[in-house]
Amino acid sequence: LATTELHKVPATILSRCQRFAFRRISQEDIASRLLYVAYLEKIDLDEAAARVLARMADGGLRDGLSLLDQCASATTGPLNADQVYRSLGIAGVQDCADIMAAIAQHDCKRALTLLNQIYAQGKDMGALLDELSCLIRDLLVLQTAPRQGISLLSGVASENQVNELSNQFSAGELVYMMNTVQKTLSGFTRSASRRMDTELCIINLCQTELVLDAKSMNARLSRVEQMLKNGEFTVSKKEPEEDDYDRPPVPTDEDAPPGEPEDNLPSPPQDEAPVGFWADLSAEMKAELKPPVSGFFAPVANAPIQGVLVGDTLEIRCSNAFTMQVVGKPEIMLLASQKASAKLGRKIRAVAVDVSSRPATGKNMNHLLDFGRNHSNIVKIKD
Repeated sequence: LATTELHKVPATILSRCQRFAFRRISQEDIASRLLYVAYLEKIDLDEAAARVLARMADGGLRDGLSLLDQCASATTGPLNADQVYRSLGIAGVQDCADIMAAIAQHDCKRALTLLNQIYAQGKDMGALLDELSCLIRDLLVLQTAPRQGISLLSGVASENQVNELSNQFSAGELVYMMNTVQKTLSGFTRSASRRMDTELCIINLCQTELVLDAKSMNARLSRVEQMLKNGEFTVSKKEPEEDDYDRPPVPTDEDAPPGEPEDNLPSPPQDEAPVGFWADLSAEMKAELKPPVSGFFAPVANAPIQGVLVGDTLEIRCSNAFTMQVVGKPEIMLLASQKASAKLGRKIRAVAVDVSSRPATGKNMNHLLDFGRNHSNIVKIKD
């Protein structure tokens, strides 16, 4: 008595048997044996089709031989991978890769179009989701174990396709996608329409914002973290609306006493540091220093100090004179210089700059006064 599903054997039978457990056979060994059997039976089986059958066998040679017999009886001529997919009613390698590429681009329209084409060809929705699950598993394995993961791939997609797709997802997204696909598969037994359930699953994979639970939120946050790490965020400037020109300007700190004309002021130097340099440096400084000084080094946009690298000088720009008095001590600047030099591999000099002491222009205040004079019915200017 031989079986790959021991849990289905009744206990009355098991109690009268000696049990010998055998391990699963590797896909390479199953594919080699299938090619040998096909040669003896005069079946023209190519290597790609043998690998597909070996993967479908899931470690059981008997199942692989049964699938080979099924495909050979339904095919005339050479038996290749595409004919195996058609004979077994499952999606092909390229179909799964195309759907995953559409999901990576959040292109719901294209993903549903590909799904409709696969459904029109008579493919089983359960087999399609099972292959998507295997492909997601391959991507997750390749991300967590980049070197050893190649030998653990299931063969649903080629190595080039898996490598290309793995860079388009974060680990959190892949875990969420795996849970979503497995949940859909488990509900097929009581489903009234597998096609509808599969379409809903694809929509949830393409648009994670439609589901407001902890898992979907974690998937979206992990993608944002990966984009921040890779420096993929770009800030777009908002075009001024037509109504904005009719509104009075809001005065700022620059509207105090008029000083040098704005056109003659030098433009502030641009930051030349690599992406994430100041965030990492401020985190290291915060760990080295003690309160209350460490509280000023926060890697956020609204922190009281910001570091800007200009050539070989690190300008630690302080929001006011008090901050500069606390942060601009020689020992703190020396520590910042040492850490910046170690991170960039060249000598960097750190200096503290008080940005609140820059010359005022008064241009916005003059604009505001002109607005008041032109609209005396709503604004009253006092001397």
